[in-house]
Amino acid sequence: MISNKQFEKELDLIIVNAVREDVGGGDYSSLACIPEQATGKAKLLVKEDGIIAGVEFAQRIFKYVDINLKVELLIEDGAEVKYGDIVFFVSGRSQSILKAERLVLNAMQRMSAIATKTKKFANLLDGTKTKILDTRKTTPGIRAIEKWAVKIGGGENHRFALYDMIMLKDNHIDFSGGITNAIKKTKRYLKENFLDLKIIVEARSLEEIKEILKSDGVHRILIDNFNYADTKKAVELIGDRCQTESSGGITLETARDYANCGVDYISSGALTHSVYNMDLSLKAVE
Repeated sequence: MISNKQFEKELDLIIVNAVREDVGGGDYSSLACIPEQATGKAKLLVKEDGIIAGVEFAQRIFKYVDINLKVELLIEDGAEVKYGDIVFFVSGRSQSILKAERLVLNAMQRMSAIATKTKKFANLLDGTKTKILDTRKTTPGIRAIEKWAVKIGGGENHRFALYDMIMLKDNHIDFSGGITNAIKKTKRYLKENFLDLKIIVEARSLEEIKEILKSDGVHRILIDNFNYADTKKAVELIGDRCQTESSGGITLETARDYANCGVDYISSGALTHSVYNMDLSLKAVE
């Protein structure tokens, strides 16, 4: 996984780019009708039940926009919230609050939706050894906060990007001339370039799993698009030789059954690519 330092850098880049995109030369609506030194207070209001996420990120946004904005925190990331709850108050220059408003809401609505969906998966898997993982199927430019939301919701992060883990999928295998060739070439490449990266290999059949197991150095086998019966057989074949991960259209309706097959992880792109933003609003307090 990426380092904390790199993750922090990603968060800063998101904020800088988002403010550039949204504010540009200035928030002329606010500049036109609100005095520069006017102060005010607003509340983050919950309008839908779920898991709140993005509170800490919102604080970073406010600090970037105006270091003098003050946040009074009432509810923290990861808490269950219901309609009518107030997550925080923010006070300071009114122009600054309005400049940050849309970015705060866009981020928190998206992150809360992801955290809420992840929590549903995590609750379903409770009592099994299986953990829910995200994927790289994220919104371009805001991957860091989407993966952060998965963690807030009780899930775990898969690789962050193409550079922090090796994942040999069907196309890599086919272009390389087969599983064994792909693994050999990968191990040689890592050695020659002094890289210490974990290797995950995708299997499309039980026969491919048997072939993967002939090679050392594989950290995890991705059991992709298997039915329940074959997933159980795959887990038995692999034993404790490496980690196991199920993927391929796994839903809230099927996740528990795959967990009962004994896999270590279930990965789901739907955690980040198939959510509807949670309804939140930032309202002025009179």
